[in-house]
This record gives sequence, C-alpha cells and structure tokens, in this order.
Amino acid sequence: MSFTTRLWYQGHKAYWLLLPLAWLYGVVTALRRMLFRSGITPQLKVKAPVIVVGNISIGGTGKTPFTLLLCDTLRKQGWKPGIVSRGYGADIKAPILVRPEVATSAEVGDEPLLLAQRSGCPVVVCPDRVAAAHFLLQHTHCNIIVSDDGLQHYRLARDVEIVLIDGSRGLGNGQLLPAGPLREGAWRLKQVDLVVANSQPYAQADGVMQLKAATAKALCSEARLTPGPVTLVAGIGNPQRFERTALAAGFTVTARHYFADHHKFSAADFAGIHGPVLMTEKDAVKCRAFARADWFSLGVDAVLDSPLQQKLNTILTNLRSSYGT
Repeated sequence: MSFTTRLWYQGHKAYWLLLPLAWLYGVVTALRRMLFRSGITPQLKVKAPVIVVGNISIGGTGKTPFTLLLCDTLRKQGWKPGIVSRGYGADIKAPILVRPEVATSAEVGDEPLLLAQRSGCPVVVCPDRVAAAHFLLQHTHCNIIVSDDGLQHYRLARDVEIVLIDGSRGLGNGQLLPAGPLREGAWRLKQVDLVVANSQPYAQADGVMQLKAATAKALCSEARLTPGPVTLVAGIGNPQRFERTALAAGFTVTARHYFADHHKFSAADFAGIHGPVLMTEKDAVKCRAFARADWFSLGVDAVLDSPLQQKLNTILTNLRSSYGT
C-alpha cells in the first residue's frame, strides 16, 4: 500500500503537515473558478453540446467505462458523439485525431487510445480542450462532444457535468491536494448534473455503476483465458478494484504487481513475472508491442442501476430538447 493511500484513505495523521499547502491550493483554485464565473476569464462555447465526465478526486473512479457507456447511449438516441481528452502522459502540443489502428499510447495517452479502440467514436487529444473540441467538429461528423476528465477545465463551456466517485473509497479524508485526494471540495457535487458511484452506493450519488467483467483476451493473439490462477499486473488509480473484478469473474490471484497510475510499461517491468498475466485494457494498450503469449487483458462494461439510468436518460432527453433536435 502506497504512502498516499495510507495518508488519504487510511486515516494516517501526517496529512496535517500538508494542510498549509492544501489551503494554498484551495485559494488558487477558488480564484480561478471566480475568474471564470465572473466572466473576467471567458468560457468558450463550441458549436455543439458538451458533456463533461470527470471527478473531484485524483485516481481511478471508472471514467473510461462510463464514457464508453455514455457514447453508446448517445448513439442509440441518434447523436454522433466525439470525445476530447488531454492525452495524459503524451507530449502533445496541438490537437491530434487518434487513429486506433496505428497510434500508440506514448503518442496519444493510454485512456484516449483505449476509448478510440472500444468506442468507435472519433477521439481528439490536446491539453487545450477548446482547441480539441474545435478540431473535432472541423474534421469529423460528430454533433455532440464528450470531454473526458474535463471537469476542472473551465475554459470549455459545458451543458452537462457528470462526476464519478469510487463508492468504496469515497472522498478519502475529505482534504484538498496534497493533504487529501480532492481537486475540489465535496460542495462541488451539489453543482453537477449527475453523480455516479462506482461499485458501491455513496450518500451523495444519484445511483450506482457496476463494472461487469468481459472475456479475458490475449494481447497478441485471438486466444481467450478461462477463469483460473493468474498474476495481476496493473498501473491504474485503484488496482484493488481491478482485483475485485477479477475475483468476481472467477480468477484466482496467485501474485500481484501494482505500479503507479499511468505507468509507462516496458518489457523490463515484467522480469520475473510469471504468466498467465492478467491486466486491465488500459494497461494492455501500452504492452502489446512486447507482449508474450500468456498475457491477457480483462475488459469491463459499465452497468447502471435503474434510478441512475433513468436520470441519465432524462438529462440527455432534456439536452436534445434544448438544442431543438
């Protein structure tokens, strides 16, 4: 267990030493929000509705599977969704349209590449999400934009805000960075349109999203892996949730090797790791170039409970009405 996990989620008292920095962080972010809300720093609106999917904490909350479900729901309602993302971990200076058949995670980021591969939607990456959104509308046929992890990117005006929370970990000690895991305070949840709790109920959430395991697929062939003993490898924000998903799917964990979120895997990382190896899809996109035959990825699909699905449908119906489509 990492020190930050103990500090933020396990009641470690050392977070008190970081409170002055957290207060400074809070002042800076509050001033930034004030500039946007007062109009001193303008929000820029693009020629399409924008749905932001994000969180108020750092670490994995299930944004990627939810974004995939959201895009599928939008298509069923007649929309043509496109996705904009920062491209975390990649050196991106200008908008890039992700080409899933040739792009690498080093070029565009692991999550955007996975979204492009699984969603079938156009994905554009750029730290400037306004530029990414304009590029997306100019070069594709999409008519609605999903901004991945864009809650705090206030420069891009939005029509709908959706926040995900890890139901098992909640908001940790409730402190702002670096004393706690929060980018913004819990008060922010009252301002968004939908709060989704991943895996377990959460008091301030509108409902629960469960992650259902798909078939485990080989990284370098068409082989499938039936449930049995595996070594888990993960470089995600909450590897324990991935382990719970693997166990629920019937796998037995004989060893586990957890790396930092967005870890840039190399073949050397797997020295001494014996297969069969089971990893997340997000990690798999970084490992295919040097994968061995007994390496597999376990995909997940998001399933919303009935109240959450109904509220999401209502939000999207109202959005369509407001745009007269």
